[in-house]
Amino acid sequence: MDEGPHADDPLADIDVPAGVDPGRAVDTDVLSTLDPAVREWWVDQFGAFVPENDGFFTPPQREAIPHVHAGRNALVCAPTGSGKTLAAFTAIINELFRRERTDGLDNSVYCLYVSPLKALANDVDRNLSEPLDGIRERLAERGESTEVRHATRHGDTDDATRRQMLAETPHILNTTPETLAILLNSPKFREKLRTVEYVVVDEIHALAASKRGTHLSVSLERLEALANGSPTRIGCSATVEPIETIAKFLVGREGGDPRDCEVVDARFAREFDLRVECPVDDLVGTATETVRDRFYDRLGELVETHTNTLVFTNTRSGAERTLQALRERFDYDDTNSACHHGSLSADRRQAVEAGLKRGDFDVVTTSTSLELGVDMPHVDLVVQVGSPKSVAALLQRVGRAGHQVGEVVEGRVIALDRDDLVEGAVMVRTAESGFVDRVFVPENAYDVAAQHVYGMAINGVRPEAEVRATLRRAYPYRDFSDDQFETLFRYLTADYEGLAERNVYPKVWRDANDPPDGEHHHPEFDVGERLIGKRGRLARPIYLTNVGTIPDSFSCDVFLRDDEAWVGELDESYLDTLDPGDVFVIGGDRFVFRYRRGSKVYVDRTSQRPTVPSWYSERLPLSYDLAREILVFQRDVVARLDADGAPALRVWLRESSLSERAVRALTRLYDQQVAFAGPESVSTPERIAIEEVRDREASRRRYYVHTLYGRRVNDGLSRLLVAACASEANAEVTVAVADNGFALSLPLNRRLDVPGLLRGLDPDDVRADLRAALRGTDLRQRYFRINAARSLLILKHYKGREKSAARQQVESETLLPFVDDLEDFAVVEETDRELVVDKLHAEGVEAVVRQIRDGDIELVEQTVETPTPRAFGLATLAASDTVLAEEGDASQTLHARVLDELGER
Repeated sequence: MDEGPHADDPLADIDVPAGVDPGRAVDTDVLSTLDPAVREWWVDQFGAFVPENDGFFTPPQREAIPHVHAGRNALVCAPTGSGKTLAAFTAIINELFRRERTDGLDNSVYCLYVSPLKALANDVDRNLSEPLDGIRERLAERGESTEVRHATRHGDTDDATRRQMLAETPHILNTTPETLAILLNSPKFREKLRTVEYVVVDEIHALAASKRGTHLSVSLERLEALANGSPTRIGCSATVEPIETIAKFLVGREGGDPRDCEVVDARFAREFDLRVECPVDDLVGTATETVRDRFYDRLGELVETHTNTLVFTNTRSGAERTLQALRERFDYDDTNSACHHGSLSADRRQAVEAGLKRGDFDVVTTSTSLELGVDMPHVDLVVQVGSPKSVAALLQRVGRAGHQVGEVVEGRVIALDRDDLVEGAVMVRTAESGFVDRVFVPENAYDVAAQHVYGMAINGVRPEAEVRATLRRAYPYRDFSDDQFETLFRYLTADYEGLAERNVYPKVWRDANDPPDGEHHHPEFDVGERLIGKRGRLARPIYLTNVGTIPDSFSCDVFLRDDEAWVGELDESYLDTLDPGDVFVIGGDRFVFRYRRGSKVYVDRTSQRPTVPSWYSERLPLSYDLAREILVFQRDVVARLDADGAPALRVWLRESSLSERAVRALTRLYDQQVAFAGPESVSTPERIAIEEVRDREASRRRYYVHTLYGRRVNDGLSRLLVAACASEANAEVTVAVADNGFALSLPLNRRLDVPGLLRGLDPDDVRADLRAALRGTDLRQRYFRINAARSLLILKHYKGREKSAARQQVESETLLPFVDDLEDFAVVEETDRELVVDKLHAEGVEAVVRQIRDGDIELVEQTVETPTPRAFGLATLAASDTVLAEEGDASQTLHARVLDELGER
């Protein structure tokens, strides 16, 4: 390639500050890869020498630009605000300018930018305009010009704009995974993708963990087969682990082996100032009103001493309440404060995002909706209220602060209860040591595979071997077996008796290329070669209007069983957490969940203690890896208490980024726990503590099982335990699940051998037993509907008519009993796989069960008169948040009992 007129002297048009060694400070090698106009814009844009980076580039930029220039696949991992996306775009723009100058550019796409969020695609579109306009100005000064174009296309793009893109196609196209899949099956636009040479996948860590990423991985392999050459893939990610897995996910496979991928690991290139704070020394013993007042006083102080503060809470309602309280207590209103979350209108969210970019707001509260994407150059502090549940989420969120090169990332975690305090303390300790939670990539999903095989068949008849090879090149399908392909094809060809009577028809035909009647004979393929093609005249419109993996959801009306009286609504996702017998609250009243029929939920009134909190479906589950780190932390805490007492523990805790109040609160928690029930009452990597409490007032016997493995694993373990104890107890057993364990409740005159039941579990049977335990549950019915829609078994859109999620649910509940009895029906298989493997984390459950069986984990059970301090969270699981809500804290009653027994009152 032409290196430009200044290639021999890359510093010719750069002013190097006096006293700075140009060869060391200005990144000569990197600058030499850039066209003079691009180089000049870069230097002008970012000002003078940046001492923190030893030059004009941040660490990820310094490494990424040469890789893109050389056409090498690269995964760039660096904190938010380190300029990794800009590095990819700058290098690509640079190459497009050179191509335009030497060979010219066709009216087609050369670079695809894929993002998980429409807002992020829009934001990058705006950010692309700045470098392109700036470089055009510098080219004009040289008597040159450029026609490099960029545009955004996603689900909100209107038809007129889409038609315009065909006439004047953007060379850089910003889009989403769903729209890319549609473009690959759009007869006219897919031809515009043959020239693609670069694919940038932003926030790849967020995509890889979901089926949206699985969908994208296959789309990239289909693009690979379509393009004239092999496009260079650039992945941009915040802090992620395992980095090698994400790199393989990005690039896929060729010839059975992973494609080459350079890894730019600059995950800790920015300086972090993290600290865990606590409003009071004693989160339980202090009056709720006092805790609340001190929390808001501290939050107000933090906001007042910073320019722009972003406050993350764990729920949308928490974000709303926090903003309302700040406005009531301090001088904040609509002009200088705002709230942002997914339930707000798109217009409102975009207005808040624009205000953040301009620096208009002193404070913005949010749940998770601002964790990714939008550039916020003025935010200089992030406050996390409560635990974000993973180190990766913490780093992603606090990375929104100091969003300029050389700035320190300042983040504060404010713990509102003891469980949050423990999680926050371990999170910050491990983050500072370089620990990151793993991303688990969904594998071998039938529903996504069905969409893409159907899409490939719609684009034209092709050999089955080619379809198999394309799918297996995508990382999530690298081990997709021949038997799994047969299951998939049997579903797509509707090779089951009775499906047609239920309006389920074949989507593809599959046959050898030599039928006697010549119906499917294709001379361009070898005789006898097995081919695949589409079935049905409406195949393409059906595909284009139903493709994607994001499920529809709806609200369910709640009725009393006895008189059909309406009592309220529940978000459908909340029903994932409910099993028959669970108690929840609507409008201050308690109800027992009995069953669901389509979009209707039937309940009975009750005075029983709630088992599922109202925020349960909103909060992210504690990561399995971080949970294991908390167990290690607890082992260290107990050892220090046992050896040298509370003073030594405080000294050790002060070595971490904890406020003095947080140190005292943590010390008090574990000191009281050990004094009350002994060191064996604290779970560690080698021990699971189990408490039996006889609640005579409620005539219930309760078991608090301290399996500190995160909510997903605990959900799986508890389901296995309930299934195992059903016959033994001969009574209804209710379960409440949390991140730090689960609670079993049964009548006082019944008893369980919980340790014995846990020891009786077989790790080799975990997946089969979980699958059996899920059969007949409302959770499974909902996931079957979602996967039926993804697999195009149930169509959300047909002939211009849209089918509501509630209607889809009714149809799926009618269809499930029939297909449940079919052999290896792909949609049923995928539903059970997703629930068992992805939602209930079967791998983690198996590991725990195996350690129990092998004696690597000791089970210690003791009977106590009242729950121990570490069990307060389980015993009061349904209590509302003690600071953000107005309700009192039920754990204070338990705390008083503990102090009475210890004689400390």
